[in-house]
Amino acid sequence: MKIVMAIIKPFKLEEVRDALTSIGVHGLTVTEVKGYGRQKGHTEIYRGAEYAVSFLPKLKIEVAVAADLVANVVDTIAAAARTGQIGDGKIFVMPLEKAVRIRTGETDADAL
Repeated sequence: MKIVMAIIKPFKLEEVRDALTSIGVHGLTVTEVKGYGRQKGHTEIYRGAEYAVSFLPKLKIEVAVAADLVANVVDTIAAAARTGQIGDGKIFVMPLEKAVRIRTGETDADAL
């Protein structure tokens, strides 16, 4: 089992969710986050004054999947979240030792 974590632009959430649902991924967690990558933020003008925006709003999506689905999930998220512009985000894959469905007590792959 693996956790796939993706940092994406907020307006891409529905496209990513729909794409994941279409390949059979039925659960995900979304968190509003702020951060920056290589672009180091950007500058904006507000009421005539220029100021730097250091942390850009993003969404973090976390999906727990069986190890054999990881490549398909990563490709699906990348395709759905891509705009071709700077700041599209990143995808990380991490091992998942154990999963337990609290309601039923099912564990590991059955809990996903």
